Amino acid sequence: MKLAFLLPLLALAACSGQGSGGNSTNAAPVAAQAAPNGGDWTQTVAKTDEGMVIGNPNAPIKLVEYGSRLCPACKGLADEAYTPLIGTYVKSGKVSFEFREFLIHGAADLPPALLGACGGTATFFPVLEQMYANQEAFTSKWQTMPADVQQRIQAAPPAQAILLFAEQMGIIDFMKQRGLPEAKARACLTDMGRIDALTKQTQTKGQDGTVSGTPTLLINGEKIDGITWASLEKALKAAGA
Repeated sequence: MKLAFLLPLLALAACSGQGSGGNSTNAAPVAAQAAPNGGDWTQTVAKTDEGMVIGNPNAPIKLVEYGSRLCPACKGLADEAYTPLIGTYVKSGKVSFEFREFLIHGAADLPPALLGACGGTATFFPVLEQMYANQEAFTSKWQTMPADVQQRIQAAPPAQAILLFAEQMGIIDFMKQRGLPEAKARACLTDMGRIDALTKQTQTKGQDGTVSGTPTLLINGEKIDGITWASLEKALKAAGA
């Protein structure tokens, strides 16, 4: 793998940018669907080819977010939207929500992206929200790295560079405090197959126009305008939620 992904910023996109897309016209409301065994659809989480999805796998309304855990606009959307989105729309079975990583800050996004999925389906969405809550601390440590550490990162092989990045950001200790063993965290941070997949996903979705900034939101494959809960809820209702 080329070392170009280690650049601190990707030229193809910018955090909080938002491409235009056609919003759905008003659709007939869809009926809520009972979760398995009369349970709660928010307890249904599965890995997909590109990310992790919570909710009814057969939901008629499928919401996808391409986001970065270090993106302030993504944090703003999460802070405002995730509680009503998951607690109301996903829980009912009408909407599924899939989060897909987009490395808009290049290598800096890899440690949180890799460790965010390291615990599997059970912890993915709780950890996503906790990482947003701690975003400022991660970002501050990344942006104030001493010059000698930056040089070590640039000179290191890819997996070692990402591990150094994670250590500087304090994200290994962050995950240890949430029950992830350090050995497992380090294994996830040096998983070159996963690193390659995330890098390829970012390059592909940036180059084909799917993502022009983070967060990018799609409903049933159609990009929607706006990155606030008000605009998202309006689009969900227009789709029949």
